[in-house]
Amino acid sequence: MKNELDEIFIIGFCNVVSLSKVKGMNANMRIIIYTGKGGVGKTSMAAMTACKIAKSGKNVLVMSTDQAHSLGDSFDMEIGREETKIAEHLYALEIDTVYESEKSWGNIKDYFKQLLTLKGGSGIEVEELLVFPGLEELFSMFKILEVYESGAYDTIIVDCAPTGETLSLLKYPERLSGFIEKVLPIKRIGVKTVGKVVESAMKIPMPKDNVFDDIEYLMDKMKRLQNLLLDKETVSLRVVTTPEKIVISEAKRSFTCLYLYHYNVDAVIVNHVYPEKAMEGYFNKWVQAQARALQEIERSFSEVPKFYVELQTSELRTLEVLSDLGEQIFTECDPDEVLFTREVYEVNQAENYLRIYLPFADKDDLCLEQEQGELAVGVRNEKRRFPIPPEFADREISGAKFEDGYLYIKFAFLESSPQ
Repeated sequence: MKNELDEIFIIGFCNVVSLSKVKGMNANMRIIIYTGKGGVGKTSMAAMTACKIAKSGKNVLVMSTDQAHSLGDSFDMEIGREETKIAEHLYALEIDTVYESEKSWGNIKDYFKQLLTLKGGSGIEVEELLVFPGLEELFSMFKILEVYESGAYDTIIVDCAPTGETLSLLKYPERLSGFIEKVLPIKRIGVKTVGKVVESAMKIPMPKDNVFDDIEYLMDKMKRLQNLLLDKETVSLRVVTTPEKIVISEAKRSFTCLYLYHYNVDAVIVNHVYPEKAMEGYFNKWVQAQARALQEIERSFSEVPKFYVELQTSELRTLEVLSDLGEQIFTECDPDEVLFTREVYEVNQAENYLRIYLPFADKDDLCLEQEQGELAVGVRNEKRRFPIPPEFADREISGAKFEDGYLYIKFAFLESSPQ
């Protein structure tokens, strides 16, 4: 299993394979994920993008992974966990995280519950222990994978939970696979051969076949989901912000973490921009503050396409209002296209270094470790582990520097290795 996981990470790291080439995948399908701080208008931006793309004749599904769903409010209609037709070529659903969770790991959860209640009995405390942060959001991502693999739509637009939950969600396929291996290391064949003896001697129930089935099902889905999210030809993330210093700082942190995990951010949407005529009288003091914020956005995200959404005179709800806004914002481009790409990792074998792009990171916030063929790169409280590229498999870190938004990691041959 470890070798299989390493292969998945190396594929993502080196960017040598495209998920669209895998048999059964729709090569032309697109997934656009909207993320950002709570309250910046992610739902409205996702909905208006869906309206714009659907008008071109493509079949679009817009879905919400946020447990506090507001997609139905945006379209001013009832939307549930089943796909609801909004208009011609446009459908929507609000993912039921509890339902998706039970569907994905019901038998595993029951087994863990058995272990936890051996001595202390059952109760609400046990149920709380089995709620892992971000796990339900991961299972909501499985729904995206399910719809993608069905090939029923040309484009999937995802309205994600606020930034913190989104980042947790996106890193779970990598993290949870290792967790399951550590918590449940016993193999199916071992249970069949010595399971009854262990169960009798240690008074610990052995997992049944359906638990192993669920584990294999979960691991397989996580591998496919990880591959999908790293496919830059298919998946784009778009960060929504507002022209306010605190929100921009959050957007920068998100930007850095998303690059750390090798995801493609192809646009920044700046929402709630006050028009000039609104800056009179009481709001006059906001003129300079907003101007400074917009300048910071231009400077910070200079290479990434940016779209500015002025504060509207009416609420952003109903199909008509959202459709009109989509026409206003995306006048010079097709929002269904990949609007920007940048290689996050670069291996320079001639000069023996690996370069990682980490925009907005601070040198003092970085940490770097090498252990058993893996690199661990940390930015503040986020840490990413991945295999060392094959080019440097027989070498160790000899130095590192952070310069112009890039982390340069220098490698040298191990003392026991031939030069």
